[in-house]
Amino acid sequence: MTTALITGATAGIGSAFARRLASDGHNLVVVARDTERLQKQATELHDKHAVEVEVLTADLATEEGIAAVEKRLADRTHPVDLLVNNAGFGNKGEFLDVPMADELTMLKVHCEAVLRLTSAAVKGMRERGRGGVVNVASVAAFVPRGTYGASKAWVVQFTQGVAKDLAGSGVRLMALCPGFVRTEFHERAGMGTDNIPSWMWLDADKLVAEALKDMARGKSLSIPDPRYKALMGVVKVAPRRLLGGITSKTGRKYGPQ
Repeated sequence: MTTALITGATAGIGSAFARRLASDGHNLVVVARDTERLQKQATELHDKHAVEVEVLTADLATEEGIAAVEKRLADRTHPVDLLVNNAGFGNKGEFLDVPMADELTMLKVHCEAVLRLTSAAVKGMRERGRGGVVNVASVAAFVPRGTYGASKAWVVQFTQGVAKDLAGSGVRLMALCPGFVRTEFHERAGMGTDNIPSWMWLDADKLVAEALKDMARGKSLSIPDPRYKALMGVVKVAPRRLLGGITSKTGRKYGPQ
């Protein structure tokens, strides 16, 4: 049986990945900050799907947390075959309204942790000639939207670049770019969602199913919904000045900084 490690595993997209991969028969390593929630999740998945679920409490905003997950990924005796870098968060507010410490924490979680954990995982994967990494980004990567969008743009560029470097090695990398998903993300950031049109919301379980299909197809970028694929097509041809004004207004209304 193969093993998947998922960061930010107790809620939202990470939890959906855990449910789907467990149902497919993968053993899991679930990573998050809340030990109690991790243990509850591990018990439920083990009892329902008869897979082994290892709990790893780690805060990826800290050096200790990143190092702990790096160590687990580097364990050659219990190899990880699929890494899902899902941990992330948003900051509400315009630039300069958000404390610099919070901006730097975002870069540590979204960029430094993704860089280091991907590196720790793919070294062993390349040696074994197989493995995969899903780095969860966002459609915000394609629009000018502050630190959040910039960090997710980095995730996309990094992932696609490494995917090219490792082509032919048996190791696949894919950046996953969802839109609005009903998770704890907005609530934790104190962001309102009442004005988001209902058609823009995605189901986390369906999103994960489509993402895994794209991964199996060998894609390095997944936008797992026709509605958002169409929107991103418009974004590509829209004037940057116009796009910047629109995304700034909508971001202040209900999106992450």
